[in-house]
Amino acid sequence: MLYMKQPECFVQKGQENMMCLMKKSLYRLKQSLRQWYKQSNSFIIKVNYTRCEYDSCVYSKQCNGDLTYLLLYVDDMLIAVRK
Repeated sequence: MLYMKQPECFVQKGQENMMCLMKKSLYRLKQSLRQWYKQSNSFIIKVNYTRCEYDSCVYSKQCNGDLTYLLLYVDDMLIAVRK
């Protein structure tokens, strides 16, 4: 079974441990890959990666002299580090 956490604004007193049961797997939905990409994109931007202006699936981040590349393709991810 797949469970998800209640959104904070919907938690009711005495029902904090109640969960929602998902009826469908994410991969059965028509827009599942789009949703996966949107969530991944927002998280990657949130952790300070820069999106490439020429290819929207390529991100980079400079950290301690190392350059990290992150590539998203459909539902796969590749991470490469250049020292």
